[in-house]
Amino acid sequence: MRTVTLGVSSIEDTQRQMAAAFRGEHVGEFISFGTVELLWKVLTAKRWDILQAMTGHGEMAIREVARQVDRDVKAVHGDVQALLTAGVLDRTDSGRVVFPYDAVHVDFTLHKAA
Repeated sequence: MRTVTLGVSSIEDTQRQMAAAFRGEHVGEFISFGTVELLWKVLTAKRWDILQAMTGHGEMAIREVARQVDRDVKAVHGDVQALLTAGVLDRTDSGRVVFPYDAVHVDFTLHKAA
């Protein structure tokens, strides 16, 4: 089972993870955002619905994604494009889209305001 961790990570933390991976250490699979605000800007409620519908289902046509989330194809297309741009979804050689994970873990820490 492939699990991806969506989270907030500084450039330095991301570089440390990459260096560990290059040394052959298992670090898991991550999609990181620079800030919590950016994470929520990219992963809106409707886009989260898309990820939920696609998790564990392999590649899909955008029309199928729209059917799964019961939304207009044009609106889903716009959200899929945003998720592709952010590196959350991938496009296959056949032109379909894929979220190649069976599970999602969201990880970030909320700190007391200064």
